[in-house]
Amino acid sequence: MSRKTIASITETVAEQLLGLNRRLAKLNRSNQYRDCLQLFTQIHSSQTPKPDHYTLSAALTACARLRDVGFGSQLHAQAIQIGLKGYPHVANTLLAFYAKAEDLESVKWVFGEIENPDVYSWTTMLSACAKLGHEEYACEVFDEMPHRDLAIWNAIITGCVENGRVDVGFDYFREMHRMGIRHDNYSFASVLSVCSWEVLDFGREVHLLVMKTGFLGRTSVVNALITMYFNCGLVADAYKVFEEVEDMVYDQITFNVMVDGLVSVGRDEEALIMFKEMKWACFLPTELTFVSLMSSCSAFEVAQQLYAEAIKLGFGVHTSVGNAAITMYSSCGDLGAARLVFQRLQEKDIISWNSIISSYTQGNQGQSAILDYLQMQRAEIKPDEFTFGSLLASSESIDIVEMVHALVSKNGLILKIQVSNALVSAYSKHGEMDLSHLAFEQINPKNLISWNTIISGFLLNGFTMAGLEQFSKMVISETWPNVYTFTIVLSICSSLSALRQGKQVHGYVIRIGLFQETCLGNSLVTMYAKCGVLDWSVKVFNAMIERETISYNAMISAYSQHGQGEEAVRCFEAMQSLSKVKPDQATFTAVLSACSHSGLVNDGTRIFNSMVNNYGFTPGIDHFSCIADLLSRGGYLDELETMINSKHLKAHSNMWWSLFSACAVHGNIRLGRIVAGILLENEQNNPSVYVMLANIYAAADQWEEAANVRELMRRTGTNKQPGCSWITS
Repeated sequence: MSRKTIASITETVAEQLLGLNRRLAKLNRSNQYRDCLQLFTQIHSSQTPKPDHYTLSAALTACARLRDVGFGSQLHAQAIQIGLKGYPHVANTLLAFYAKAEDLESVKWVFGEIENPDVYSWTTMLSACAKLGHEEYACEVFDEMPHRDLAIWNAIITGCVENGRVDVGFDYFREMHRMGIRHDNYSFASVLSVCSWEVLDFGREVHLLVMKTGFLGRTSVVNALITMYFNCGLVADAYKVFEEVEDMVYDQITFNVMVDGLVSVGRDEEALIMFKEMKWACFLPTELTFVSLMSSCSAFEVAQQLYAEAIKLGFGVHTSVGNAAITMYSSCGDLGAARLVFQRLQEKDIISWNSIISSYTQGNQGQSAILDYLQMQRAEIKPDEFTFGSLLASSESIDIVEMVHALVSKNGLILKIQVSNALVSAYSKHGEMDLSHLAFEQINPKNLISWNTIISGFLLNGFTMAGLEQFSKMVISETWPNVYTFTIVLSICSSLSALRQGKQVHGYVIRIGLFQETCLGNSLVTMYAKCGVLDWSVKVFNAMIERETISYNAMISAYSQHGQGEEAVRCFEAMQSLSKVKPDQATFTAVLSACSHSGLVNDGTRIFNSMVNNYGFTPGIDHFSCIADLLSRGGYLDELETMINSKHLKAHSNMWWSLFSACAVHGNIRLGRIVAGILLENEQNNPSVYVMLANIYAAADQWEEAANVRELMRRTGTNKQPGCSWITS
């Protein structure tokens, strides 16, 4: 064969291989990684052309994206066998492959065999070490490097902050600045996006540096700044950054950051407005946009519109959007819609199953939650701590709790503190405090939720002293109580009238700077009132920086409990004069009760009419009972009879008893006889009805009628329980 022919064939093979390599690269760019590996297999199995270093690098890239460790390891062996691992881009692709596979030892091995690592090699090595939890080793490697360019600085900073070592990442950022190395958008975005309230001053300094260096025109930096201010709860500052930059800087991510940030601080309506602005700016919503909005939506009409638009834009088949829709519909109380979305999901992941099980938990449908768990098992989806947490929260019997306890013990998930805490809560919910306490004692180490759960369990089951003992142990364990802890403990002190312990808790609250919390002020007002120290209730109430409806309800109830009806009415009138605080139905119950106990008929009827006419509340049983008691104490029996017989009111037995007692006090025989007949229709075996009616007749000197009632009581076999004393001689 002539040299010309050989050269021609060689050139043809080279062109053929070049074309194949281009096809491999194109498949990778279009995310068709499986197709890329299939093509590589065909090339490898053919006689010609033989794969070269570019072919191998493309196949390794596909393996890295797919995290196909088996195929990638075979490619590594082939690279060694045919001598291609010495090519820099093959070695770097191997580094990237093992980094994606989270195989740090192989990353170190491949890196160690590279004779002259380039910037990509160092960057990949540092990122892999930091992201896989070996940030100390990454820092050692970084410190030993002879030359560090911007990409390497960014790699170590990003690796540290993404692995939770924010302080170390910030230190490298400062050192970079001191050495005069100019930051870029990646440097700024890395540190700004993880700034929280504790390091806000540092974040503001970086913000000024961004403005000074002209990077406020880079979208990634703007997005990171907005994220920082939302992380710190500074919504106004986030809006300011968003509004100050030019429209051309915005992208879909910018709007997503705004939507997600507004949702995170509870500004759901503003998030929806931002969603509309996003569309007006001609940016199509993304998958993340719908996930953020759906996660906070609890209005059914809005939920329907969001899900319809998600389907319209083709996101209905996305599992993450479907999962968010399940949560959204369950928040709206429509479990049927949540179930329908779940059934339509083509690919269900662990979050899908957890979402539907959690939905049934919120809807108090424990049986449905168990059935879905069994389906989940049949689908061979492995449950996690969130699955079992939901099952325990929805458990309808102690048998279910014990079954879940056995399952989590078998698969080792009982070591997850979320599961252990859920077990403590579930046992206490079913009144099994011995088992609850046993589960609690087996938690090691215990977190704040563990302590709060066991203390609230003792309170709910009536073991109040045990709850106080657990709180004392919690303080000794140096676990820092939170607002919820103090609320539980103050409730225990209230139920025990434990003034000394209540004062100690009050001092503790002041010492750690939580007194400004409104809910704790409310609890303290109630605690002092229940302990009989009204003056301290008033002092706490007056010292509160912010007062809400519950605060006024607590103070009005305190006055009521101590028989100071006029003060309760004055407190109610002061509340009415405020624009931000509005009375609710509990407010009216408290103030009407105060009027009843103090005999303030005029004030009580005026407030009752105001509740209906000015505030538009429909009176409940409690309100009518208070008014019935008020009118009966004042002797307004005819008015009370008219109210009870009204067609708009279905009288409760408490009202009839109030009227019956008033008949006895005021000697109204006619009405007493009628009320007794009504009470006996519902309470035939209640001896108190017979005794009180006989007493009404006796008080009016109608001894024969009184004797007839007692005879009727004897014939029906109704006996009054004789009195007894706990005091013995």
